[in-house]
Amino acid sequence: MALGFILTFPAAGVYADEIGDPENGAKVFRKCSACHQIGEGAVNRVGPLLNGVFGRLAGSIEGFRYSESMDRAGSDGLVWTRETLDAFLENPKSLVSRSRMNFRGLPAAEDRDDLLAYLRLFSDDPANIPEAEPTAQATDHGLDPEILALQGDPEYGEYLSTECTTCHQVDGSNDGIPAITQWPQEDFVIAMHAYKRKLRPHPVMQMMAGRLSDDEIAALAEYFSRLE
Repeated sequence: MALGFILTFPAAGVYADEIGDPENGAKVFRKCSACHQIGEGAVNRVGPLLNGVFGRLAGSIEGFRYSESMDRAGSDGLVWTRETLDAFLENPKSLVSRSRMNFRGLPAAEDRDDLLAYLRLFSDDPANIPEAEPTAQATDHGLDPEILALQGDPEYGEYLSTECTTCHQVDGSNDGIPAITQWPQEDFVIAMHAYKRKLRPHPVMQMMAGRLSDDEIAALAEYFSRLE
């Protein structure tokens, strides 16, 4: 039996500010349990264990082999919070484009609320984990396919890149700041739009991405994907 099916929870009183219904969340978790485990004795399987997922840096479970996209997301500072987990659960590939998680997502906000309430019980101190507004009030996290389909102009991207290369190295070196050269265009576009929507937490990148149009992001993605 998958560990996620066990309907035993931490001591009462830790869910005064629940996201949703953790008991129903345990039932929703059955959709995840083919790949993930949670609870006492949980181990990595096809997917990483989910104990302590709230507040964890993406791609950071030692010894687990993540996709390159998930590794990049972690290097870029993506942390699993109430909001980022909700976006990922709704549509994994809208936040981490080439995630190995072969799961279409949970379209129902109530299911996501309940699942997050269940996952939250197995984080270090759930009573103190900040919560956002209920997902039923949130906007759709999916990225418009037309945005992903935009063909960027690499010459325009080179012109725009001077602000990026103030910090990021054109030669692809990673000296304290993540490299962005040779990123797949889809990864780059999704990362930049995640900053625009404030799903990725870096305030400077949020500001920079917020000033860029869809066409400008596509142009930068095209330019940086071509750099050797």
